Amino acid sequence: MIFIKLILFKKYRLFVLFTTFLLFFSSFSYAQNDTLVLKNEDRLIGEIKKMDRGVLHFKTKYSSGDLKLKWKQLESIKSSRKFLISLTNGRRLKIKGMYSEIKSDSIILKKDSTEIQANLSELVFIKPLKSSFMSKLDASVSVGYNYTKASNLSQLTLGASMGYSGDYFGAKATFSSVRSDQDDVEEIQRTYAELSLNYFLGRDYFLIYDAEFLSNSEQKLQLRVTNKLGIGKYLIHTNKMFLAAGGGIAWNNEQYSESTNDNPNSGEAFATVEANLFDFSDFSLLSAITAYPSLTEKGRLRADYKLDLKYDLPFDLFIKLGFNYNFDNQPVEGGAKDDFIIRTTLGWEL
Repeated sequence: MIFIKLILFKKYRLFVLFTTFLLFFSSFSYAQNDTLVLKNEDRLIGEIKKMDRGVLHFKTKYSSGDLKLKWKQLESIKSSRKFLISLTNGRRLKIKGMYSEIKSDSIILKKDSTEIQANLSELVFIKPLKSSFMSKLDASVSVGYNYTKASNLSQLTLGASMGYSGDYFGAKATFSSVRSDQDDVEEIQRTYAELSLNYFLGRDYFLIYDAEFLSNSEQKLQLRVTNKLGIGKYLIHTNKMFLAAGGGIAWNNEQYSESTNDNPNSGEAFATVEANLFDFSDFSLLSAITAYPSLTEKGRLRADYKLDLKYDLPFDLFIKLGFNYNFDNQPVEGGAKDDFIIRTTLGWEL
């Protein structure tokens, strides 16, 4: 019986190998069958990886990595693959194929047996539905270091982020830390981390869950853990900028280095506004402010503000200038009402 199986395997081995080769070649050819025409009349044939924040990631057989093209440079597009599309009016569509004519601003999206006409400028997000896990990830890491001979002052700044984008779900984790050391002075530190989860609804609404961690020596804050649950909406959602607002409730746990408070827990409401601009050559700007009026501590108000200005360099490198500000009108005894930090880092992103 084993002998017969070996004969059959040898007999059909070439057929199996040839069929496997055809399947691999056909799948590769299928993936490399998207067509782009740019405004300078260059024609590219390859694979659409994604389009997000005004940048189209495109892979060709002669490029070692993804080409990154400004969406506004696109003249026409054609593909027969399946995609998840997000439009400026908040609609999220699963389509099978799209095409637009050269010198035409309109695009035809094929959904089931119907065709939907839209403008190229109305497309905010494009993602292949059968993309790999790695293609859904975005990550970056940055570092900065300063040293002054006087008093041996040294400062180290670290930052990292990782995001995941699914069909109707998004997640992002961020971390930043600053350590400053100087002769005859106690070490100054600030550490911040956040995990945010969003579930996208219709009409540009989305559900919010955030878990934040903050520690800083200026406010004598050993740790502050804030869990937030709420709902948000994109007020402006285009391939040039996002403007979103949201609100909900939060549960806050705080521990201070010099505090006798036996009840570190408190309930809060929160309201937030965030703007993200990314269609300014190689510059992008992120600005966000969140207010926390307390529900359990009379008269208490906290606020957090952040501003990040990023400049993209070749080879996926970037320079980032960041500013973070934290305010508390009822700080612990001996702590400051506010704390802020300005940081400059050089980084790399996936």
